[in-house]
Formats: sequence, structure tokens, C-alpha cells
Amino acid sequence: MMISSIFFIFLLILSSSYAAVQDFCVADYTAPPSPAGYSCKNPSDVKVDDFVYSGLGVPGNYSNINKVRLKAAFVAQFPGLNGLGISLARADMEVGGAVPMHTHRGASEVILVAEGKVIAGFIASDNKAYVKNLKKGDIMVLPRGLLHFQVNAGDTRALVFASFSSDDPGVQSLETALFQNDLRTELIAQTTLLDSAEIKKLKGLLGGTN
Repeated sequence: MMISSIFFIFLLILSSSYAAVQDFCVADYTAPPSPAGYSCKNPSDVKVDDFVYSGLGVPGNYSNINKVRLKAAFVAQFPGLNGLGISLARADMEVGGAVPMHTHRGASEVILVAEGKVIAGFIASDNKAYVKNLKKGDIMVLPRGLLHFQVNAGDTRALVFASFSSDDPGVQSLETALFQNDLRTELIAQTTLLDSAEIKKLKGLLGGTN
């Protein structure tokens, strides 16, 4: 029993220290990614710019539907994040804008309100909603895998920065999952209790078919 315990502890230490064998693993975009992530770039080819990303200094592309601009600094955009378990994003919400209900299957999220006023919240697995009015400087944690959102609650533009506990948190938006697909309208209506006419209208807006 003692030998088994010692062997188990040895394996645990070995596995936990494996990540420390290399200082970093900058993503090699020339090799195809695998389910485990990107391969490591040859250390001799790594440059300081691999650890710097300037993309969050400006807003992302504008969504007319939600009045929001989203910009991500995930491993696909920022090679230095590979394997580090962190990433960032920014959301610029116009007056009346919102980051729609969505989930991140692979990460918890912390948001920081940099400008404006925001209503943010998430829905727990017992269907209890946790919603809060946030002001500049406030932060809120959004647990992994739960539906969550942010809405501009002020009369000026709102800017939110988000930090994730994964270099590739993944995202699935509820509105695009429902209305940007090729699932038949009648099936969506039967499984969501939404009106067929409204479903077809939203599919038209978001590019869904059937």
C-alpha cells in the first residue's frame, strides 16, 4: 500500500511538472491545430512580438443587430498565449447594445467595465439568474459553461474587457445557435415554443435556412 501511494505521488508530481519543462509553447500556425491545441514553434524562431498583441487597442467589427463590436485575443490571434490557460477580449456596446446570451464551454470569465454602465448576469444550472448593474471599475465573474450576457445600461458607449481561464475558451451564442442554422423551422418551434413566423424572421436576419 505504501509503495502504491508513493508511486501515485511520483506520477502526480511528474505530470504537474511536465508543463514546466518548457518556459513557453508559442503557437506554430504553420502546423495544423489538433484537439489538444497548437504545436510549439521552434524556440529558435520565437520572437518578442509573439508575446505582444495590439489588437485590443481598437474596437472590433460592428454588429448591426446587437449594436456591439467584439474583438478577441485568443490563441488563434495571439500565439504567445498557447498553453498558458489565459486569454482576453473586448466588447464595445453602443447605446442600447448588448453582448447576447452565450456560453464558453472551456472557460470561466471575468469582466471589467472600463467605460459606461452595464447590466451583466448569468443563469445557473438551477435556472436562478444572477444579475447586477455594474459601473466603471466594477468586475464580475461568470462561471464556466453558464449562459451569460452584458447590456449597455447607460446613455453613452460602454466598454468591457473580459479575461478567460483558457487560451481558447470557445463560444456559442444562443441566437446564432437557434437562428443561424439549417434546422427546420417547425422543429425549432416545437422544441422552443417560439412562433414559426418569428423564427423565420430571425433566420432571415442571421442567415439561417429552412
